[in-house]
Amino acid sequence: MADEQNRYIRFDWAVKRLLRQKANFAVLEGFLTVFIGEKITIDEILESEGNQEDALDKFNRVDIKARNSKGEIIIIEVQNTFEANFMERVLYGVAKTITEHINLGEDYSHVVKVYSISVLYFDLGKGRDYLYHGQNRFVGVHTNDELELNVRQKGALIKKSPKEIFPEYIVIRVNEFDEVATSPLQEWMAYLKEGIIREGTTAPGLPEAKARLHVYNMSQSERQAYEKHMGNMVSQRSMFKSAKDEGYFLGIAEGRAKGRIEEKLQNARNLKSLGVSVDVIAQATGLTADEIKRL
Repeated sequence: MADEQNRYIRFDWAVKRLLRQKANFAVLEGFLTVFIGEKITIDEILESEGNQEDALDKFNRVDIKARNSKGEIIIIEVQNTFEANFMERVLYGVAKTITEHINLGEDYSHVVKVYSISVLYFDLGKGRDYLYHGQNRFVGVHTNDELELNVRQKGALIKKSPKEIFPEYIVIRVNEFDEVATSPLQEWMAYLKEGIIREGTTAPGLPEAKARLHVYNMSQSERQAYEKHMGNMVSQRSMFKSAKDEGYFLGIAEGRAKGRIEEKLQNARNLKSLGVSVDVIAQATGLTADEIKRL
């Protein structure tokens, strides 16, 4: 953990409370630029209290209208959630974002590209990396070539690939990061995980975060709420770890029990094939007469 003189408000709190303000867009723009891999400029934050379904949704989902290096409009969805059905939530969130931002009666050429960026502070599946990227590609089963689409726009024939249209998914597994920060991406990972920002950093967005997101800039009430949040994060992490460990050991116990049952059944089959009576087999294996007769 960073020492007291270098404590910065961690991203999961900042994105809920501070980064939706236009004055702090530079922090989010830097984050998006690093993780998407090209210069991103934010036009506006699209979400509002009116289009959120509940308080959790409001605080855990941020829809951003932005432009990429080509000036194309992109809808970027940033999520920060603890979810059992995480992948289903991501799919729903992307579909909702697309449908919310096309007007009734507009043709499908107005559908915009969506990036879904998920910042996870919990374990998700199996994998050794802390950063995963997924996108839709259509590849020939036999030819291995990638499908391109011919799209007529304003009388011109334009070639597009599905990946220019379909959503892209970026999953950031914060807890899996355990490296020395020597690149902009790694510096951002260190900030996401521990709230650490290196002195003299030039990583996009982090100088602005360093200037604006110091813990000491918070009011007493804000700091108390922040400290409570951080304490809850530790508790939740411990809870998920305990549940994971419990599930692991329960799985072992169930596996052993299943193995013992299978062993009994196999012994009963062997004795039955040798012509041993059902009563004797039942005494030897502990199985009921009906169970033995069904073998």
